[in-house]
Amino acid sequence: MLGILRKTDYTLILSLIPLLVTGLITMKALGGGNDYFFDRQLVWVGASFAIFLLAGMIDWSFLKNGALLASLYLLGVIGLATLLILGKTVRGAASWIDFSFFSLEPAEPMKIILILVLAKYFARRHVAIANIRHILVSGAYAFIPAALVLFQPDLGSAIIFAFIWLGMVLVSGISKKHLFFVFLVGVLILIMGWQFALHDYQKARIMTFIYPLADVRGAGYNAYQSMLAVGSGQILGRGIGFGTQSRLSFLPEHETDFIFAAFAEEWGFVGVLFLFLFFGIVLWRVLKVSFIGGSNFERLFSMGLVILIFTQIFINIGMNIGLLPITGITLPFMSYGGSALFSLFIGLGILEGMAKFMRLSDREPYIVG
Repeated sequence: MLGILRKTDYTLILSLIPLLVTGLITMKALGGGNDYFFDRQLVWVGASFAIFLLAGMIDWSFLKNGALLASLYLLGVIGLATLLILGKTVRGAASWIDFSFFSLEPAEPMKIILILVLAKYFARRHVAIANIRHILVSGAYAFIPAALVLFQPDLGSAIIFAFIWLGMVLVSGISKKHLFFVFLVGVLILIMGWQFALHDYQKARIMTFIYPLADVRGAGYNAYQSMLAVGSGQILGRGIGFGTQSRLSFLPEHETDFIFAAFAEEWGFVGVLFLFLFFGIVLWRVLKVSFIGGSNFERLFSMGLVILIFTQIFINIGMNIGLLPITGITLPFMSYGGSALFSLFIGLGILEGMAKFMRLSDREPYIVG
């Protein structure tokens, strides 16, 4: 037990704490006396850390069992399909299953399951990855959950599933010829999605991104207010609790989608730099396992987690500062949401367990390139 505790990545833990704390402070400061989001998120933070520490003490080599992963994948797909019947609609999307005392968003744990499934798939077939059949089969694993969340409709989660697959295909050693094929397929999917999958309000968000000032009182309101909040923070920020855009409710969803804008308004450019520093350390510590991994499964799982976390950070901040259209993707470790936080910490806990129980004798040739 003491040996396992000594192997705990305390650098990762110490870099996560500032992200969690700043998210809680932002919720508390802008609650206006109502600590609903702060109180619930505090419980989720405690529970997530507990599961992270517990998961870090387990040897997860049994996850290499194909039948087990297939069962987890099927369970995740059933959870997403259930939403089409029993889903609780919040902000226009039926993405939650309501259990009265808490709500579960199945798309969040499904992201971790998809990373595990793809890591297992590519780890076994990396020698034959040049065969385009493996690109298509792995794409089907990602397409099914992406299609199910699009029906909710949840465009943000569908994008994340697509990026997890694309990123893991790239690091698994795909040929340039097949990469071009993937690009063409992506373009085709975008065209088909625009014509048949996207709802009018989602198209309006994208058009607002292209023409941000065309409808600042309508479809472009959220993006415009977010950019104002970020810009008004200037160098040192307005101070904790003094963000006018958020405190006066001009900035919507400041505890979830736009928590970065709320943070930037209060902490300014300097605060944002420190935020990027801690995000960078988290990504570095997760990525480190991909270089020391005992087998390709651990390496690919590590890369998958990096892709997931980085993509969500990039898209969320991009939409907060007007560089990307608004898609409803939250900021990892800071935004309010128990399902997202819990799933990320389970993923990190699994990675911790993998790192602690890796055996040098199991090392395989490094394939990620």
